[in-house]
Amino acid sequence: MSGAVLEGRGLTKTFKAARGRGLVHAVDDVSLALRAGSVSALVGESGCGKSTVARLLAQVYPPTSGEVLLHGRRVKGFREYRRQVQLIFQDPFSSLNPFHRVRYHLARPLRLHGHVRSAAEEREKVAELLERVSLTPVDQFMDKLPHELSGGQRQRVAIARALAVRPVALIADEPVSMLDVSIRLGVLRLLERLADEEGLALLYITHDIASARYFAEDITVMYAGRLIESGPAETLTQDPRHPYTQLLLESAPDPDRVAVGEPVRHGEPPSLIAPPDGCRFHPRCPVALPECATTVPGRTVVGEGAWAHCWRVSGAAGEEATTSREGSR
Repeated sequence: MSGAVLEGRGLTKTFKAARGRGLVHAVDDVSLALRAGSVSALVGESGCGKSTVARLLAQVYPPTSGEVLLHGRRVKGFREYRRQVQLIFQDPFSSLNPFHRVRYHLARPLRLHGHVRSAAEEREKVAELLERVSLTPVDQFMDKLPHELSGGQRQRVAIARALAVRPVALIADEPVSMLDVSIRLGVLRLLERLADEEGLALLYITHDIASARYFAEDITVMYAGRLIESGPAETLTQDPRHPYTQLLLESAPDPDRVAVGEPVRHGEPPSLIAPPDGCRFHPRCPVALPECATTVPGRTVVGEGAWAHCWRVSGAAGEEATTSREGSR
């Protein structure tokens, strides 16, 4: 993980369950790194812990254990950390104050972090931010209230607000899931352009592995609070190793795939209050081995920059290594 702008190491987060039912194991030993100018995706079904990871990296939640590093070190001052790491929330309808105009939402972080010295400079910076997120002509948007904007325009304002403090890392938590399908691509292309032109380290969190494939350079898959597979986007989507990743790809809409018979159901996600032993996916896995129910699989490298936590992958890698050694004799 050398050269990482933002890094989480061994992040674990538990919450107290309602009515004293125990602890919710929301995130368990998660490690990932974001690099400048690169888009990484964290993918998984609803409730797997993706948003909790986002809030841990943004230091909205303190970790139960593990640490978050910025440029390889801990940052103690919350305001200084917030200046460098920004979080874009899923819901643009609730992330903006309905009583304040666009100008206020963008000017406030500029003032709080000392980026403007006068009213004239403030107006100039707000106009620049609106132009960067393609809300033009800027005079038509400055004094609008959130309810006067479309969903896509609201999310662009939220992105502009995050950019106002000149961050080095941007965490986008399902930034397009609540937007109309027709405008999602525009917002994703905007984020991609910002990461490329401004060297931002961008984490794109989504349940849509299809969009992650075309938008991100690398994808990490999460299930029931744990990371289970990671690799370059093209490699992971073309040759997934973990059974869950394979099922996730099969569930993505594909106009070229012909449906045959009724879809196969593989049960429900496990309770995070009492997660299963071993691999957390084994109760739903169509190819589970006996050891999957008792022992957590270790990390197996399956290619350059790619790995998976799966006993079948581990066994296959061992057989491949043995065959390779025998063939070289």
